[in-house]
Amino acid sequence: MMREQAMAAWASRKEAFDRSRSWLQNSLLVDIHHHCPSIMDYYFHGPLVDVCSQLIGPNVKGVTAQLSFKLKGNTLPFGWHQDNGYGELDPYNSISCLTALDDTNESNGCLWVLPGSHARGQLVSLTSVEKAAGMAIPEPEVDLAAARPVPMLAGDVLLLHCHTLHRSAGNSSDRDRRLLFLRYADADAVEVYNGRQPRLGRLL
Repeated sequence: MMREQAMAAWASRKEAFDRSRSWLQNSLLVDIHHHCPSIMDYYFHGPLVDVCSQLIGPNVKGVTAQLSFKLKGNTLPFGWHQDNGYGELDPYNSISCLTALDDTNESNGCLWVLPGSHARGQLVSLTSVEKAAGMAIPEPEVDLAAARPVPMLAGDVLLLHCHTLHRSAGNSSDRDRRLLFLRYADADAVEVYNGRQPRLGRLL
């Protein structure tokens, strides 16, 4: 049900992949929980709330819910980055939870991670203006030999610390690669890129 609702929301709000468009336009649909009751329930009442409460602390809030799709035909890679680079939050303990809506592997653009890279701390982040413009973060230097692909089956969940470096290659297959991206943060989290304004989100 969740995948069907997600696809209905995507189809009604997004257009076909277009190389002339930004990654924001081609790959993301933000605030998806406002359009899919099943995702809202999973986001606010599902098992990830308990998991992230154990990792972050007892007082958490949901701060991001979006679809991250790499549809067939989208052969563009997305470079190495930290999720906190695209929305720097303090305290630096937010967790990204990526639920696979499809089976993913290297052919259709699964994620690659750099184990232990969270120990490098915050590397670079976009300003609010750069973020709104859909700019990409300059890629940091990484040890490619240490990188690991993360194939997933539909329903699997990958948890990433906000400083974990990860990337995805292009989708060279005839299958879509669709992910539900949920982010949880400390209840007192602020947006560093936005003058340290409180990050809005539902307390869980």
